[in-house]
Amino acid sequence: MSLQHRARPGDGAPPTGRYPAAVRRVGARPAALVPLALGGVLAVSVVLALTIGPADISPLQVARSAAERVAGFGTSPAGGDAGALSSVQEAILWQLRLPRLLTAAFVGAGLALSGTVMQALTRNPLADPYLLGLSSGASLGAVSVLLLGAAVVLPLAAFAGAMAALVLTLSLAAAAGAISPSRTVLAGLAVSSAASALTSFVIFYSAKGDSYREVLNWLLGSLAGSTWTSVAITAAAFLLAGIPILLTGGLLDGFSFGDNAAGALGLNVPALRWVLLAGTAVLTGAMVSVSGSIGFVGLILPHAVRLLTGARHRVLLPAVALAGAVFLVWADTLARTVFEPREIPVGIVTALIGAPVFAVLLWRRKAQS
Repeated sequence: MSLQHRARPGDGAPPTGRYPAAVRRVGARPAALVPLALGGVLAVSVVLALTIGPADISPLQVARSAAERVAGFGTSPAGGDAGALSSVQEAILWQLRLPRLLTAAFVGAGLALSGTVMQALTRNPLADPYLLGLSSGASLGAVSVLLLGAAVVLPLAAFAGAMAALVLTLSLAAAAGAISPSRTVLAGLAVSSAASALTSFVIFYSAKGDSYREVLNWLLGSLAGSTWTSVAITAAAFLLAGIPILLTGGLLDGFSFGDNAAGALGLNVPALRWVLLAGTAVLTGAMVSVSGSIGFVGLILPHAVRLLTGARHRVLLPAVALAGAVFLVWADTLARTVFEPREIPVGIVTALIGAPVFAVLLWRRKAQS
């Protein structure tokens, strides 16, 4: 059934039978071009970010090295050509910078996409990917294995912790009655607080010496240890959970009217909410298992991108995923270069950027209201 039908009075939809004002504004501008523009910005950002760092590598050298690998020529011999990369530069480019940038892009896209879905499902503008206690659950799992000296299974432990938090949150919400946005939010807050308390206890009781720095680095969010394995994990998560979520834009538009109106439009609201919550949790859990807890990406990017696209999710979802990728690529580039030779956790950078940006967005919303 079309979302543009004339709704019956009292079913929760606007009496005009049209989208809310934020949704209607989409048709007033070429919003469909925004994802295309952001895709181009992302491609340029990755190439430029590959050249930034202590090793002097130019965009032309990046392009040449990539062409040689695609063509199967392998690495150019060091010293054989003035424009060729040395073996050390090749290693820096392909084993350090590129996997880190690709991981940042997938993590940023996944967190931004998850935040958009959470805000739509809960109709809460302050919702983010960690609303269901996923970050705290992942932190508990990661910190536990770090302090046990089993860092090799850190991604698995973090993902398991996030999934355990999800199950506990939804079970707690269901125990209080039918799962609703408000019950889900309250249950998530309870699980998050409990998991955070347990994480603090584990750190206080077990952390010794240098393990404090390792634990703190993960809790603040860092992509410093990214490898091609990290790229594989995040890419697989985005393929399996992120792509299907991108295809639900038309369904998420129904939630703009409220649950009653969405049901009147023919949507199975409880089942759809369960599926989307589960998909979002899997996507977030996989990203957090690799990067740690990186804040503000899933909170501010949906609000910022809506200023460009409006609220129609068919355009908003791909645009916000690309914007999240661009944002985290540059945030991580700042994290690893601003204080060379030291680097700071990328979560600090996203917080320093995200807090004032969110304040500006709130001010704009107030000025427009």
